[in-house]
Amino acid sequence: MGFLKRFLFGDHKRLQDRQLNDHSEDIDYPSSTKLEDNVNYLLDEFHNSSDVKVRIMQKGNSALMYFESLVDKGKLYDSVFTPLEEGKIDSIGDIPIAKMTYNLEEAIDSMLRGHAIYMEDGSRKISQFAVTASFNRSVEEPINERIVRGAHSGFVENLLININLIRKRIEHRDLTVKYYKLGKYTDTNVALIYVDGIADPTLVAEVDRRILSVSTDMVHSPGYVGEIIEDNTFSPFPQMLNTERPDRLVGNLMEGRVAIMSEGSPTSLIAPSTFFMFYQAPDDYNMRWWAGTFVRLIRLTSFIIAVGLPAFYIAIVSFHFEVIPDDLILQVKGSINDIAYPPILEALVMVVIIELIREAGIRLPQPIGQTIGIVGGLVIGDAVVRAGLVSNLMIIVVALTAIASFVVPSNEFSTILRLLTFPLIILAGTLGFIGIIFGFLMILIHLTKLESFGTPYLAPVAPLTFKDLKDTFIRVPIFNMKERPKDSQAIKKMAQGESREWKQNEQPAQASKPPKTGDLGGASRSGGSESDQSSE
Repeated sequence: MGFLKRFLFGDHKRLQDRQLNDHSEDIDYPSSTKLEDNVNYLLDEFHNSSDVKVRIMQKGNSALMYFESLVDKGKLYDSVFTPLEEGKIDSIGDIPIAKMTYNLEEAIDSMLRGHAIYMEDGSRKISQFAVTASFNRSVEEPINERIVRGAHSGFVENLLININLIRKRIEHRDLTVKYYKLGKYTDTNVALIYVDGIADPTLVAEVDRRILSVSTDMVHSPGYVGEIIEDNTFSPFPQMLNTERPDRLVGNLMEGRVAIMSEGSPTSLIAPSTFFMFYQAPDDYNMRWWAGTFVRLIRLTSFIIAVGLPAFYIAIVSFHFEVIPDDLILQVKGSINDIAYPPILEALVMVVIIELIREAGIRLPQPIGQTIGIVGGLVIGDAVVRAGLVSNLMIIVVALTAIASFVVPSNEFSTILRLLTFPLIILAGTLGFIGIIFGFLMILIHLTKLESFGTPYLAPVAPLTFKDLKDTFIRVPIFNMKERPKDSQAIKKMAQGESREWKQNEQPAQASKPPKTGDLGGASRSGGSESDQSSE
């Protein structure tokens, strides 16, 4: 067991020693009055990297240092180099983008963020200039989360732009953003976003504590952070909802949840999350509530189909022929009679083939990927049936299973459904219906025990909260969602007042009087109607 614990969780003492060594490196290094010493120190720290540029100015009395791969040269020359070299300013402090420091370690961090630094001989002062180059793609709809109605904007790889998209939708002082620096080498900006006064301070403090405990050399996306801070990493089910849609993120923030975003990734994580959140989509709230309820029920039904349909088919043809209607027995028997191997092997082979086709379609360029899908779905499917390797019914079952797994709005959850298909196929091929029941019971027990930051994963079904069922299996009208769901842990329970109060106070409209016959249209010569004159 000791070996297993060291293998899974690592040597705790060795991890503590490494963390102490890492923190010991983060010390201040004051600058020198000698320009040459400062320049040499910085060049040594950057290992004389070729993209570090040093511009000697004012006849060797000053130097401008920067990474040519990180700075915008147009900004650098127009805002810093030209005014200094041509004497257009009296002092370095006259440049509005200048920031001063006396610490060489801070100057290193500044240069790594794309700033340029300016140093003079005989002075310890180091001036920093924000001339970072930015290469941002335009805001467009996420490919993985397309909708029919609603906003067609999505997050990009720039954290500031993403926060801007959120603040445009929540123009309130209580929207709070906390920044973190994670990754010893990557030094990635990570943001924790929540609405103060709605989100539970205990939840915010717990997420903050877990983020601060992250100790790693590299953080490139919120997925790195999410896998470390989630409650049960060994569960196949994700405990944090990921999305690239600002409207979806804002909706969850207004329910009292928190979000995690990072620089360089358009994906955000939402916590706490429940099972039913992965089956909700912005389209549900942009259409009539009857249609939204119908579509949601279709999605939830797809969970049973995606996980259990192949296993159900195998159990029937292998153990339980008696459940097939008499009119279909001959057709089913004729379809599987010429197959040389058992249905369980047939199903496993076809499911693996579907996954291969799907993965190839994703990785290849889009035109070629579409061709692979057509070739795999039509040519290969028809060929294996004609060759007698796979039955017609198995092709239908596997195709329906794949379609049902794609209905889920969350791509990560869709992958988990296809993964759960394999153990259920094995259980059905060995124990029949009993194996299927046993498999679903194990999944249900696991989901019941699972939590996301203190919130039960199956809430509001387990534990049962009747008033929160209004946005799970069904979607009731918006004006009936007066309270925030309990699973969001919001401290402000009420989300809206009596939005339909106008209906109760509605007065019957006054019947309009017909115009007099004296003047055309009943208008007076002064240009106003009688009602206007009487009101005056």
